[in-house]
Amino acid sequence: AAPAHPKYEDMVKAAILALKDRNGSSVPAIAKYLGSNFKLPGNFKKILSTQLKNLVKSGKLLKVKASYKLGEALKKAPKKPKKKAAPKKKKPKAKKAKKPKAKKAAPKKTVVRQAAPV
Repeated sequence: AAPAHPKYEDMVKAAILALKDRNGSSVPAIAKYLGSNFKLPGNFKKILSTQLKNLVKSGKLLKVKASYKLGEALKKAPKKPKKKAAPKKKKPKAKKAKKPKAKKAAPKKTVVRQAAPV
């Protein structure tokens, strides 16, 4: 049966990132984080210690004194290729009803009447 938790590698990475310890996260701190955030079997601390050793061997973790930091392999996790965004269809803008422009009053023509001859 498949376990009800992610890979230990993923869980340890999440723990180290969440704890944000400058000098790396200790084994008890990682174990406490995993115990509170994931559903794990009763013997997970023993499994955790072997997994941490394996991750150090593979270069995914760095051991600094009694703590662990993320190695270069886990820092640069393989990024999933992003799907290209579908070209956006331009929505036809609703045409606003044009208000009739107020016509300028035409200048009044003054008719000059000539005086009738007397």
